[in-house]
Amino acid sequence: MSKICQITGKKAMVGNNVSHSNKRTKRKFNVNLFQKKFYWVEQDCWISLNISASGLRTINKLGLDAALKMAAEKGYLNA
Repeated sequence: MSKICQITGKKAMVGNNVSHSNKRTKRKFNVNLFQKKFYWVEQDCWISLNISASGLRTINKLGLDAALKMAAEKGYLNA
């Protein structure tokens, strides 16, 4: 499974490690991602999502149904 949040669409960014001598090497900034189960009341079932910390805050703010609808409109949800 790829490291992409299914609610916000966040994925890993690329940047540089900068040493004391200012030498630069490539690195990745990964997303703070977890796999979490939610109970979806409208469908009366449990769903499992790969979700970032900011995606979890979005669900707490909007509710699960509204967050899933927003993610489906933007194409982040692959279901």
